[in-house]
Formats: sequence, structure tokens, C-alpha cells
Amino acid sequence: MAEEHFDVLVVGAGVSGIAAGYHLQKRCPDRRYAILEARAAMGGTWDLFRYPGIRSDSDMYTFGYAFRPWTSGKVFADGPAIRHYVKDTAERHDIESHIRYRHRVVSADWDGKSARWTVTVERGEDGARAIYTCGFLMMCSGYYRYDKGYLPAFEGMEDFTGRIVHPQHWPEDLDYAGKRVAIIGSGATAVTLVPAMAETAAHVTMVQRSPSYIAARPMRDRIADGLRKVLPGGLAYSLTRAKNVLLTIYFYQLSQRFPEFVKRQVMKAIEKKLGEDAAVGTHFNPSYNPWDQRFCLAPDGDFFQALKDGKASIRTDHIDRFTPDGLELKSGEVVEADIIIPATGLQMLLLGGVDFRVDGAPFVAKDSFAYRGMMLSGMPNLALAFGYTNASWTLKVDLTCERVCRLLNHMKRKGYDYVEPVAPPDLEAEPLLDFSSGYVQRSIAEFPKQGARPPWRAYQNYIQDMLAIRYGKLEDGEVHFGEAGDAMTGRDNAPAKAAE
Repeated sequence: MAEEHFDVLVVGAGVSGIAAGYHLQKRCPDRRYAILEARAAMGGTWDLFRYPGIRSDSDMYTFGYAFRPWTSGKVFADGPAIRHYVKDTAERHDIESHIRYRHRVVSADWDGKSARWTVTVERGEDGARAIYTCGFLMMCSGYYRYDKGYLPAFEGMEDFTGRIVHPQHWPEDLDYAGKRVAIIGSGATAVTLVPAMAETAAHVTMVQRSPSYIAARPMRDRIADGLRKVLPGGLAYSLTRAKNVLLTIYFYQLSQRFPEFVKRQVMKAIEKKLGEDAAVGTHFNPSYNPWDQRFCLAPDGDFFQALKDGKASIRTDHIDRFTPDGLELKSGEVVEADIIIPATGLQMLLLGGVDFRVDGAPFVAKDSFAYRGMMLSGMPNLALAFGYTNASWTLKVDLTCERVCRLLNHMKRKGYDYVEPVAPPDLEAEPLLDFSSGYVQRSIAEFPKQGARPPWRAYQNYIQDMLAIRYGKLEDGEVHFGEAGDAMTGRDNAPAKAAE
């Protein structure tokens, strides 16, 4: 098979991949790059998920790109609007011409002698294999499996006579108008589905094993709207973005330091919307502290309005089994349904499920450490786009792309062929994500670790990251740079060229 070489290969044409394309073109215009996308369209998550009401649960002034103002006005955009925003961004900056669709990466092999990655892909309908090589690999493939969502093995599922639909694989022909719908779950997907489906369904029942934190937020930002009237669009966007970043950090820190206070305020706000008879203590009283899992957002309080109008209801109980007519709960109550939606979460998958090898040896992700939340020890010339858990994904992705471009330009100036983080042998290991969500806990043992100190520990704070990633030293003593053929290339802790 003939090989085609690029300076940089980007894997994934979702929100992160388009950001990578923009930054490479702006900051490293002399580098040749391509974006390999397994699917037939760009957009990633926002092209894959098509369930009713699909939207961002992060505000668009921080979820949008720093270089491309969000001007629609809606704080929480729906899936089609985000998909259009990503596609329009790619077209405006001529990024789409660099995308190769239906190119699924199956393996990547690093060779230290040549300081190159050899990437094997399956392309087209027939999966014919092709080979690409590159000097630097950027993984923008997200963190979950696209082909399969998480579905627990509920007893009696085969007995149900209605239709079972996982949100990750929403069929175009599903007609739920006038039907009784049971949604299993209490996360962001369930909180989104309930009001969207309640508009036309006969009734929607959300069956949750345990509650989540849900907060109502206005769909319009009055300050942003006001700034746009008196300031240029780009400046108004930047000021709104800064405001929302600071508010997010403030609320997260408040939640960490005074969790009981925040919890009481959230529950009081819900009781104010639903009334004293809404059993807030049963249905909206999580067993964990705020931000131990992500907050669920209800734009303009749509979720609570559906409950208040009687179009939807909640049952907080364990499911005993599926029955021919619905769900039987541990309490003995039966939730009758024509359609059951198991909004039971994702299956995490780091690095796109690609088979990585470094100088012939299989790369074991769980044995590595994450450096600045964007590179992995023992993995030369590779970065991954991994966003925040407590703020908008794109905030960290933009910073990661900036740092990669700084590294590439630094290596060219200094004559280096590779860069590799090398974790100290005495580095204390901690889980990469300090999150109690089920989808995280099911997979975290197979993920890389983080260290107990920076730069091996992620800040989860945009301002700290911005200062460290955008302005911090590249040769910080934690990474090693070298030339092709150096003996090191990551297989031991002895530096080929020690960072100054």
C-alpha cells in the first residue's frame, strides 16, 4: 500500500478536530495536515445524536470557539444549531477541504528511528486499508464509543411488547405522539428528553434510581444581548465569554467549599418552581455533593414546567423488571409504557479504540500519566483533546490546540524531531477523572492516571490552565525532546535531550 505523509494528522472531525484544523492553519501555516473522520459527516457528537431536544448543557459563549463568536443569541443551542455552527466554521476557514471522510483509524505505530507515526485506516464502504504517516498525531476522537451506548441487562427486557430505543441510536421513524413513554435515567439526556417528548406524548415518566442536580437557566443572556447592541460582535462575545468563565469557576469553587449550602439553594429553587407538594426531598435530593457529577441544565426551566403541567412525572425507585406493558419497580408499582427509552449513559473509550504501539510494544493507557491533561507519558508526538468535566469542553480544547502549535514551532526552531512527557518514577497516581458518574466509574480503571501535582494533575480551572498552557515554559523539566534515532523515545526515564 502506498503511503501518504503529513506533518500532522488529526483524528476526528467533531468540535475538537475542527478547532485543531483552525489552530494548525493559523499558527503553523507551513505544516501539511489532514483530518481523518470515521463517519460520513463532520460534527462528532452533534451529528451522531439525533434524539428529541438534543442540546448543549454548557452555555454557547464558552462552548463556542474562542476564534468564532456565537451570535445566535440562545445560551443553550440545540443539536442542529451546533452542527451548523461547526460546519460553517469549517467552511469559512477552508478546513473541510482537509477532511477525509469514512477513514476509520484502526492502528498507529510509532517508530523512534524515523520519529514518525504510521497510521493504518479503513476507508470507504468496503473498509479497504490505507496507510498514512505523520510526524505528529492529534487525537480528537472524544471519550466514548460511537457504535454502542451503555445498556444494562434489565430482567425481562425480551418480554416488553413495545419499543425500546437507546438515545444514542435514535431511529428516524419513531412516532411517540399520543404514546406513553418511560425514560430510564436521571442524567442530562433524560432531563433533555422529558420536556421534548412531553410536548406530544400522552405522558412521559422519568424512572430514576437516584436523583441528579438540576438547575434552571435562562435561554437568553440579557447581559450578552445588551453588549451586542453597543459593542462590536467580537468584543461583545469575548466579554460575555470571560464573564461566563468566571461565573462557572465561582460556582464550582462555591460547590466544593460549601456543598451543603449549594445543595439547599438548588433544592429551594426547585421547590419554588414546583410547589411544596412536589416531593423535592425524594426526587431532587442527590446522595452526592454538587459537582461530584455534572449538573443537569433545564433551559428556561422546561423540565420543571413539564412536571408542573402534568405532562410528565418522576418515579424514584429501582427497576425490578420489564413487563409486557412497561416497568415493574421494586416497590411493586408498575409504570405502563408503549415506548421505553433507556437513557442509561455512554461507554467510555479513550483514543478512539485505536491499537497503539510504540517502537513495537503495545501501549497500555492505564500505565501512563496524563501531562497537562493533553499528552501521555510514554507516547511521543501525540496529543489528545480532552475537555473539562466542570465547564465547557471547548475551553480546554482551544488551549490544547494552542499548546500543540507552540510545541510544533518550538521543535522546528530547535531541530527536535519528537517531544515526550516522562513521568517521574515516584509520581503518586490518582484517577484521571475525579467524578462519581456511572459512565466514568465503569471505565476509569482502564484510563491513564493523573499525578498528585501539576503538570501531571489537571487543574479543571480555565484561568490556571490558560496561564500554564498558553504562557508556561515548554521545556519545563517534565518533557524530553530529541532527534530521530535517539535511543530513548520513551522506553525509559533517561532523557535523550534533557529539558533545560
